[in-house]
Amino acid sequence: ASRYGATAQRATDGVVLIPEPSIPGDSTLNVNVFTPDLNPAETLPVMVWIHGGGFFAGSPASPWYDGRNFNRDGIVTVTISYRLGFDGFGWIDGAPANRGVRDWLLALEWVQRNVAAFGGDPSRVTIAGQSAGGGAVMTLLGMEAAQHLFHGVYAMSGFVAEGQISRAEEFGRSMAERAKVAPTLAGWRSVTEQHVLELQKKATSMSFGMLRATLEEGPPVGPVIDGELLHRPATESFRLGIGADKPLVLGTTDDEFTMVASSPMVSNILRLVPTSTILKLLAVPTQARQRYLDANRDVVANGKGRLVGRILSDRMFRVSVPQIVDARGEAPTWTFRFSWPSGHFGFAGHCLDVPFFFDVLDGPSLGPLAGPNPPQSLADAVHEAAAAFISEGDPGWPREQPTASISRVYDIPIRDQADAYASVRPLLP
Repeated sequence: ASRYGATAQRATDGVVLIPEPSIPGDSTLNVNVFTPDLNPAETLPVMVWIHGGGFFAGSPASPWYDGRNFNRDGIVTVTISYRLGFDGFGWIDGAPANRGVRDWLLALEWVQRNVAAFGGDPSRVTIAGQSAGGGAVMTLLGMEAAQHLFHGVYAMSGFVAEGQISRAEEFGRSMAERAKVAPTLAGWRSVTEQHVLELQKKATSMSFGMLRATLEEGPPVGPVIDGELLHRPATESFRLGIGADKPLVLGTTDDEFTMVASSPMVSNILRLVPTSTILKLLAVPTQARQRYLDANRDVVANGKGRLVGRILSDRMFRVSVPQIVDARGEAPTWTFRFSWPSGHFGFAGHCLDVPFFFDVLDGPSLGPLAGPNPPQSLADAVHEAAAAFISEGDPGWPREQPTASISRVYDIPIRDQADAYASVRPLLP
């Protein structure tokens, strides 16, 4: 009971922003429960964390996901695993779709049945996640079949990406062609796990074409609208009132993907590319291009690398915040921006807010992302607001109203700002 179980992630390749170890073993569907000393006279609120990793990577065994400081604040914390990549989300003829989504549901059902034994209250469950995990909790919030399993949602950098089953089938058939097998259960059962992972890596390597397809259609592996679990995109479900009884906090970092365009080599190349070409290549609509540049003058002034990074950040993550707020209407919704510029990168990049949320600035591997002296006062504020939301259903700043948008901006100093996502509005349809 003191060690993490096997993970669906088998290895990590290249640079990883969050330390997420891979643990070998066949039984990969595990929950990890962190609980305070139990008091039989009280039951505690529960947070269930869904890790990110683009739906093909990530691990719930990260030291950054340690629940000890939520325990300190009287919150039972559960981190869950789920099948990843093609195994969890790929189209296979004869297999159920959304297998990873089904794993989320099974884990939440486990929590409902068992969390009371760890001091938790199954009627006070908040689901939370970051990146693909943030997208996961938004998918669950819009899913009719999941509504009884949780009572609040906290989404960080949520990549809302329910794709079309037709694209999933096209990708699944192309994977089978690479494997030289029929695209069926029997066909795939003749392929080793290692070979599937190798094929998946080749098929999802981030070329420009893959990047543009991801911006326009979502990732090649992830939740799909299958007509059984998922009937429509989450934002459409929100407009129908699904999940409107559940409080929601959502937000992003300011420069989610700026680091991919911030290296000196990329910056030197981008200097030679006209701004108009950059906007066209990254699929910014023609009629929105000048308005977008006008709304992001501060970013434009910092060079084309920062502009490319902000466009990617907005298209993939940040534009969904005002879309979801609008779709939820009067439902209780709070928004935030994490804007503190990392002491390493000089901007608020992807994953930077996670150790602040968990209040683990004393944990390992923070330097490469956060720099040498991340401010504990900011971690105190981010974590305390999250704990208040999980415990009381209110993070402590004004909620969104149809006539007034106010966001908490996490920087030094912390402030509340009206229409804090105004710079992405030119990208709205």
